[in-house]
Amino acid sequence: MSRFCKTAAYETGHTRRCQIDAFMTQDDLDKALEAMIGQMGRINLRAHLSNQGVDEVLRRVMAHLADSAKYIALFMSMVKRTQSGTENVHNDLQMKLDVFADALFKRRLEQETAFGIGEFASEEQDRIVVLKQNGERFSVAVDPLDGSSLIDVNLAVGTIIGIHEGPILNGKPGRDSLVAAMCFVYGPLTTLLYTAMNGVYEFVLDQAGNFVLSQEVKMEPHGTIFSPGGLKKDWLPAHATFVNSLETAGYKLRYSGGLVPDFNQIILKKGGIFSYPALKKSPNGKLRLLFEAQPLALLAEQAGGMATNGATNILDIVAKDLTDRTPLYIGSKQEVESAKSFH
Repeated sequence: MSRFCKTAAYETGHTRRCQIDAFMTQDDLDKALEAMIGQMGRINLRAHLSNQGVDEVLRRVMAHLADSAKYIALFMSMVKRTQSGTENVHNDLQMKLDVFADALFKRRLEQETAFGIGEFASEEQDRIVVLKQNGERFSVAVDPLDGSSLIDVNLAVGTIIGIHEGPILNGKPGRDSLVAAMCFVYGPLTTLLYTAMNGVYEFVLDQAGNFVLSQEVKMEPHGTIFSPGGLKKDWLPAHATFVNSLETAGYKLRYSGGLVPDFNQIILKKGGIFSYPALKKSPNGKLRLLFEAQPLALLAEQAGGMATNGATNILDIVAKDLTDRTPLYIGSKQEVESAKSFH
């Protein structure tokens, strides 16, 4: 039997594994070639957006933002875990990746000629930046690198993006302002969850640099896991009682300390609840309405779930300022409705 000194790539589920053998049989090589050919037939993001009938300009915007995320994924594998020595406007110590990701999204949008973006807002900045003033239809609000404090312990982090029709602060509730939302996770795999008001879909970044369709994501009416944020000693009594009810009912605790990976787990596990409540010292909550809560709420609703601040649906809130914060309960409907009943 002939043998080859080659590298074989195998596709198993959604996980690509590369196995390097000193010598490889013809059968191994045939399997590797079959996997590569199968990969070529998968649907990429641009084709999927077109097939879903997403507005032509909007799909150009979304494909552009996905390309920016590829650079971040690449840079994350290269950069050293060193801090930049500056602090952002929210008094969170920045990592170099924060600075890079923020500049990357803004500069690439500024330089784009195939479409125009009216306004750009970043969780790392204290003001809205007007990119173009020619009646552009869409504006972008981005949390460039959510959870960057987890980088030095090698946990997953992510990017959250909301795409608005018209200005970002337009006096409309989130559901009437947002036309799309995207959530990237940079972990063992780089993945994308997106909605353009047409359901929620997961894509995986393959080794050729393409986001390829993995699955349509739909949540069940209820789940079995919960992710409670905030220090327990700072919880208000109503929230503490709610969490106790989940523990009594046998829900499994799954919490990494990162909003993006924990939300990603809830939605891909088909249900459960992530919570970051009002706290004794932060009665208005700590998560940013525009940059974190509303884009993720749109993804949750489009997947069959919901999100609330404990009283009002997150997407029914009108953002008045970039600094607006909110408590957040997000996940499958049964758990979120239960959270509301305790407030």
